[in-house]
Amino acid sequence: MFRIETEVDKERRTELGERLRETNAERSPVMRTLRDSPLGREEPLQVWLLEEATGALAGGLVGRTWARWLHVDLLWVDPAHRGAALGTRLLGEAERVARDERDCARARLETWDFQAPGFYRKQGYEVAGEVTDYPPGVTEYILVKSLSGSGTSEDGQEDREGQGGREGRRGQDGRGGRGSQDGRGGRGRLLRRFGR
Repeated sequence: MFRIETEVDKERRTELGERLRETNAERSPVMRTLRDSPLGREEPLQVWLLEEATGALAGGLVGRTWARWLHVDLLWVDPAHRGAALGTRLLGEAERVARDERDCARARLETWDFQAPGFYRKQGYEVAGEVTDYPPGVTEYILVKSLSGSGTSEDGQEDREGQGGREGRRGQDGRGGRGSQDGRGGRGRLLRRFGR
């Protein structure tokens, strides 16, 4: 006999993720290799845009790297600063860190049709899939990009820049945690200034 429960349980969620990783490793040589490799560790990647005078948040990108992939979860630029290529620069910096410091070969993200699919296409992303009516009346796009050798456009010609890259699944796909919790992935902090 079994019973079914619908409560949120962090311990069970952790156990479920561990069991799924083990099952995946048993069934796939690729997943088995990743499990035992540094590439199998998910590492957070965050890039922040702060007002120089006040330190207030003007934009940012939150993502993670895993298995030579950058996954962008969130990208946002304050409406007062849009049109100044800041979304392009945030995305470009995340791609640079992923490519040059973490050896990532590709990037992926999800965005809704009312957010920024055109912006991401201008940055070299291609639609790999779409989910209609998620939520009802909205289409979600899954976009991917090769990071080998190409950076993002700096021309400032952006379509609703910084509105896309909605919150992703945050590691709920059975791959486990989000890496170190300090938000730096165990790497030093890098400050870059973005002017208008």
